[in-house]
Amino acid sequence: MPLSRVEPRINSSLRGDGFILFNLFPGGLPRCRRIVNEVDMGIIRNIREEIRIIRERDPAIHSAMEVFLYPSFKVMIHYRLAHRLYLKGHYFWARYISQRAARKTGIEIHPGAKIGKGLFIDHGNGVIIGETTIIGDNVTLYQGVTLGGTGKEHGKRHPTIGNNVMISAGAKVLGSFTIGDNSKIGAGSVVLSEVPPGSTVVGVPGRVVRRNNMVLPQETMNQTDLPDPVREDIISLQKANTELTNRLLALEEQMRQIRREENR
Repeated sequence: MPLSRVEPRINSSLRGDGFILFNLFPGGLPRCRRIVNEVDMGIIRNIREEIRIIRERDPAIHSAMEVFLYPSFKVMIHYRLAHRLYLKGHYFWARYISQRAARKTGIEIHPGAKIGKGLFIDHGNGVIIGETTIIGDNVTLYQGVTLGGTGKEHGKRHPTIGNNVMISAGAKVLGSFTIGDNSKIGAGSVVLSEVPPGSTVVGVPGRVVRRNNMVLPQETMNQTDLPDPVREDIISLQKANTELTNRLLALEEQMRQIRREENR
């Protein structure tokens, strides 16, 4: 099916979620109507880019038409509208649309979050992006990722994610700090502090196990080929124990030789 036949459907879907507000409130919201129109046209202009991003990063896709079924694609349509409403001060309408998107896709993006170009959320169920989160360009998130805050403080309380970052399944990034460009967060990690650019982080709590990644994460989408710091520590302890055992055996042999010489 050509894109020319799909675009009106996306147009209709976006308008359906936006203009339901105007049906609920008879007075209408002319400013909101203009915002919906602007976002609508912006989404249509970027459909091909969205297709390119998803096809580039997901080997499971077989045709461009499947993109329109992806939760990532659907939630970003809603997010763009909700974010524009949020910036204009229509907080209730913004949250209304974002919550509808969360129920439809399982992905909850607060309309106040700032998201750059090329975000891809693979599978997506259980992904949460908090209000003051900032996400750079070409970021990849997997299912179960949380970009959350800590405590009840106001102001910036969620993480800033740099460009070309990959956050693997089930990882949690909690607090107001920066994940540097070109970094990779391992599956199930809990990151509580700053991550330098080009780093690989694993563990609970997360710690940097590799610096200066040479390949951009979105080029390989590799979630499994990560260092294992616990295994490395065990191997190091085993090596140290073997060396100590050999030295002890050597000392015992020297003591036996000394005793034999004394007995002569």
